Amino acid sequence: MSEQLLGPRELNRALFARQLLLERRTMPLGRALERIDGIQAQFAPSMSGGAARVTTAVELPAASVEHPARRTGHPPDLPPTRDWASPMRCNGVELNVEQAGEGGPVLLLHGFPDSAQLWRNQIPVLAQAGHHVIAPDLPGYGASEAPGEVESYRLQNVVKGVVELLDQLGIERTAVVGHDWGAAAAWGMASLVPDRVERLVALSVGHPAAPRTLEQMRSFWYMLLFQYPEAEELLSEDDWSLFRRWMEGAEDLDRYLSDLARPRRLTAALNWYRANLTARSFVNGAGLPPVTCPTLGAWSAHDFVCTEQQMLDSEDYVSAPWRYEHIDGAGHWIPLAAPERLNKLLLGFLG
Repeated sequence: MSEQLLGPRELNRALFARQLLLERRTMPLGRALERIDGIQAQFAPSMSGGAARVTTAVELPAASVEHPARRTGHPPDLPPTRDWASPMRCNGVELNVEQAGEGGPVLLLHGFPDSAQLWRNQIPVLAQAGHHVIAPDLPGYGASEAPGEVESYRLQNVVKGVVELLDQLGIERTAVVGHDWGAAAAWGMASLVPDRVERLVALSVGHPAAPRTLEQMRSFWYMLLFQYPEAEELLSEDDWSLFRRWMEGAEDLDRYLSDLARPRRLTAALNWYRANLTARSFVNGAGLPPVTCPTLGAWSAHDFVCTEQQMLDSEDYVSAPWRYEHIDGAGHWIPLAAPERLNKLLLGFLG
């Protein structure tokens, strides 16, 4: 893999966050999206002092797994719902967008190294309960496009794309449910374009400004590994030995391996970390305004990546009704590890 530095960006995170906090309530959507362009911290280009990068993907060995079907079907106790998938170009990236049901909108945002398949146990349940469910494959994942520019994976660009998706669907406000990187994007939406988010559910990952404990930083060791150009080779060599050991116990490990073994896909997944991590944000988190919509945070007891404290501390960054749920007996991928418990929480919180 080779890298090309495009040039530094001189930004002032503290002044931006302070100014945005003062302006955001009355700011039109277009202006809000322009302001997103200025953020650093969690929404920073890279660890290389702010230089954007273009990364050339390396060829990877195929994983010795069979790729599962895109859709596994509805749970047997539910009747079919209107269900479709279509490509939509949002902020210059073609996204595969799965939709189901009719009614109040619910946007589902997955994380690493996933796709809309993460939500296969939630989509039919929410649709049957009277919701219009929108579940995109985010950039680089699933059937969506995998841009080569690292900049495409910066969270403010992801947020722009998701807002543009809502615009194309004619949706003014929606409930947002996010997991992992999808939770980070959901926090960003609720903070930066609050007029578009009615309710927020953050799974596993707390507010980006929540303090980072030493325990949390130790758990985030892989984020530093992902900054190195050798990361693709290290993760995929010996039939993905390191990746398998790290992700041991993940419910959809075979699907992840099959997806990431496609050309350019592992690089795309790592680019989410390369686009959004700085040394300072790794230690201190990111400065974002508080969230002003009702928020549910959920963390699972066997999460090997995120600590409970970062979710508990998120309450300090929500100036609206806050609810926390501790889920026993489940690992990091809550939608797969505890689908019935999560579905019950979602139906009760979203109405």
